[in-house]
Amino acid sequence: MMQDFISKFTSFYGSAPTAAAMAPGRLEILGNHTDYNQGFVLSCAVAQNTAFALRRKEGTVCTLRDFRSGKTMTFDLANLDDVPSNGSRYVKGMVKELAKRGFKVTAFDAAIESTVPLSAGMSSSAALETAAGYAIGREFGIELDKAEWARCGQGVENNYLGLKSGLLDQFSSIFGRKESMILSDFRTVEVLKTAALPPGYCIVVINSMKKHNLVDSEYNVRRADCEAAAKVMNRLVPGAATLRDISLEQLAEAKNEMSDREYRRALHVVGECTRVMDGIKMLEAGDIAGFGNSWFESHFSSRDNFENSTPELDYLVELARSIPGCLGARLSGGGFGGITIHLVEATAAEEYAKRVSTAYQSKTGVAAETIICNIGDGAKLIEL
Repeated sequence: MMQDFISKFTSFYGSAPTAAAMAPGRLEILGNHTDYNQGFVLSCAVAQNTAFALRRKEGTVCTLRDFRSGKTMTFDLANLDDVPSNGSRYVKGMVKELAKRGFKVTAFDAAIESTVPLSAGMSSSAALETAAGYAIGREFGIELDKAEWARCGQGVENNYLGLKSGLLDQFSSIFGRKESMILSDFRTVEVLKTAALPPGYCIVVINSMKKHNLVDSEYNVRRADCEAAAKVMNRLVPGAATLRDISLEQLAEAKNEMSDREYRRALHVVGECTRVMDGIKMLEAGDIAGFGNSWFESHFSSRDNFENSTPELDYLVELARSIPGCLGARLSGGGFGGITIHLVEATAAEEYAKRVSTAYQSKTGVAAETIICNIGDGAKLIEL
């Protein structure tokens, strides 16, 4: 992809870029909505990537060409507070985050190419933020450690776009390792360990084609519910700063101290942290059946406790329980639409994806997008 992308950049702008980077999308394997609760997440980067290239120029107006859509966008660095209504807001937001850290970025021509599905739950936005950040950093001599680059991307979402998301998306895009899942601790903001998926299994992504827009969804409401439940638990359990510090037993004892909705939101998050730590042990022990079953448990909690599923996602998981070759399935990402992930025997993957897609279209009238995913490496600069 990269060589063709550089050629298209050169053809469009009349000269070659001077800096470029590539960052992958990600899959949340277990740990739904645990990152902003300072909890644990098991995730992976995918082979689908976003490429970003640029060259600096005079003035304050930046041009951004998106080769996916064929659209050309502009934004003015003279007014960093203005939020564009198109995809350039992620790039401009990154410039603003760098400015907050004392780094000066001048105007540039840039371009995007990507194989990460948009609005599907594979974090196309974090892939763009990360690739743009890395390339801008190379061009303007900005050096940050990996965790701080992740915080810059999170800052775009939190401070510029108003989405109170955690660090999972950027962290996974940056720290991903080929063929391995990463266990991240979002209190200490570090990767604790990696674990390989056993040979003979793969992840099939089924896109419900119901796009989610987390800024307009109830994502921020879910976060507020979690924070309200954490305040109750802090009062009852000394030293418990977030839901990450609570056991399922402690939460059950406090059920009558909070609203039913707050309890169910907390039950999902505490349960997810538990499933993450149990899941990594299952992977290390080679218990692939138990690991897959935890995916089903995770989805049922999303459906019943966190209420961030949809009828389309529920049906895809229902199909997973009836078609041979699948060990587990769940929604992945913020929810409210997007994708389900399916842990499938590799030899059955193509037939499995075909059967799910056929059944889904028969039920909904919508052709689901299917992707047999390879686990990829994290973000990197491209030497030109």
